[in-house]
Amino acid sequence: MSEKTEIKVAKPLKKRKSVQYDNWGYFFIAPFFIVYIIFSLIPLLSTFYYSFMENYRVGIMEVGPNFIGLENYKAVFKGDILKYTGNTVIMWILGFVPQIVISLVLGVWFTNTELRLKFQQFFKTVIYMPNLIMASAFSMLFFTLFSDNGPINLMFESFGWIEEPIRFFTYTSWTRGLVATMNFLMWYGNTTILLMAGIMGIDDSLFEAARIDGATPVQVFFKITMPLLLPIFVYVLITSMIGGIQMFDVPQILSNGFGTPNRTTMTLIMWLNNHLRSKNYGMGGAISVVIFIVTAILGMFAYQSTMSKYSNKR
Repeated sequence: MSEKTEIKVAKPLKKRKSVQYDNWGYFFIAPFFIVYIIFSLIPLLSTFYYSFMENYRVGIMEVGPNFIGLENYKAVFKGDILKYTGNTVIMWILGFVPQIVISLVLGVWFTNTELRLKFQQFFKTVIYMPNLIMASAFSMLFFTLFSDNGPINLMFESFGWIEEPIRFFTYTSWTRGLVATMNFLMWYGNTTILLMAGIMGIDDSLFEAARIDGATPVQVFFKITMPLLLPIFVYVLITSMIGGIQMFDVPQILSNGFGTPNRTTMTLIMWLNNHLRSKNYGMGGAISVVIFIVTAILGMFAYQSTMSKYSNKR
């Protein structure tokens, strides 16, 4: 009887289940897109939709929405949009120019290792603190200071400089100047921090080489600091411009929403708010779309006119 040779067949190994991480990225970015679609994209599309509609309220009666084409846009450009745009641009420029100049000076001072300024952390905290104050509170503070019976008028009277209180908010130049001053005080600290971060990102060897070659501080600033700081500078310019176009809370409180005196402090967003408050959603939508388009055009123009030169130099 012959012995039978048994051949054992190896059983196939069970595949271990491995965790697939390829699609986890979509899971983590999904909350952003969900929030963006609900709270930004849908309202944006609805704004475009209502801009072509007649939709307002008269007393308790609501009219619309009825499609009227471009009639709302015609009404916008027949109105005082150029005047309100001019008001907005003037007050933004009055606040932005000193803001960027002082922020550049402070940024260079705080990042200069040769100056060895003392109490730097204290001063950085102090200049940023106004940015933490709500704009409404800041506006109420200035409204109280410069009111007819406010501390400024009382101080001027005690010094014998004036005989009667100055009604600051009845003068266009004073009101615009106060709005610009508040915007400057609230935002120059934030701008300084951004510019400091950009300057600290520049290689120190470039500054050392310039000093060894005998370059003056002014030459170092214009030949090294500013060209390499241009991307941050453009970012500050564009974000400040967008914030200036959306200027609302400070002039709203100072002028009680009427843009006094004689609507010379009425901004585009204040004009938009008046239509929304009166439930005229058609006109409000048209104004919003116009502001959106103007902001996009100005932003692209500012970026292309500055960063194109920077890209060509690299």
